[in-house]
Amino acid sequence: MQLVLEVKEKLQKEYHSLPVGNNGRDDEDMILWFLKDRKFSVEDAVAKLTKAIKWRQEFKVSELSEESVKNVAQTGKAYVHDFLDVNDRPVLIVEASKHFPAMQDPAEDEKLCVFMIEKALHKLPTGKEDILGIFDLRGFGTDNADLKFLTFMFDVCYYYYPKRLGQVLFVEAPFVFKPIWQLARPLMKSYASLVRFCSVETVRKEYFTERTVPSSFRG
Repeated sequence: MQLVLEVKEKLQKEYHSLPVGNNGRDDEDMILWFLKDRKFSVEDAVAKLTKAIKWRQEFKVSELSEESVKNVAQTGKAYVHDFLDVNDRPVLIVEASKHFPAMQDPAEDEKLCVFMIEKALHKLPTGKEDILGIFDLRGFGTDNADLKFLTFMFDVCYYYYPKRLGQVLFVEAPFVFKPIWQLARPLMKSYASLVRFCSVETVRKEYFTERTVPSSFRG
C-alpha cells in the first residue's frame, strides 16, 4: 500500500534513530494499523507512531516477561483468560478487589498492565483485531480505588494500542465505584463509549459458553 511506504520512508528519513523490526519504524503491519487509526493521514500516523515507538523503547516493552512481572502477577489482580470470548476476542480480566495502590508499587502495576495487553494481543486469532477487557468489581472498596492507574491504562490503550480494546465490561459495580467512574470517564477519551456496566450473569450468558466462561464467573 502506497501510504504505508510513505510513512515508512518518512520515518526512515526523519526518525532514523528509531528501532526497526517488530514494532519498529519499518513494521508495515504496525504502520498500517496506525494509518487506519489516524484515518489514513500520513502526518498524523507518523506523529502517533513516533510517540508509540519511543514509548515502547523507554518503557522497555520488549523486555517484559512472565518472570519480570511475576511478583505483582501473583496477586491475581490481572490475567489473560485461557479462552477467547464468543466473538473470538482474547480476554483480559482485572479483579479490582485485589488491587491496593497504597501497598503496591505503581511502576510494577504499570508493567503488569502493559505485559497483559501484549499477552492478550499475542492471542489474537487471524483476522481479529481487538480484545475484551473485563473489570470484576465485586468486593471493590475505596482502598482499591486508583484513578491514576486507570488513567495510565486507558492512556496506554489510546496512544500506543489504538483500537485494540474492543469493549470494556464493568461487572457488578458497587455504589462506591460511582464517584470513581464520574472522575474517570472524561479521562478515558473515546474509550468511555466502549464501557458497559453489567452483571456476572450477563458476562456468563452473552460473552462465553459454558466451557469457556472464566471460573470466577461460573454460577
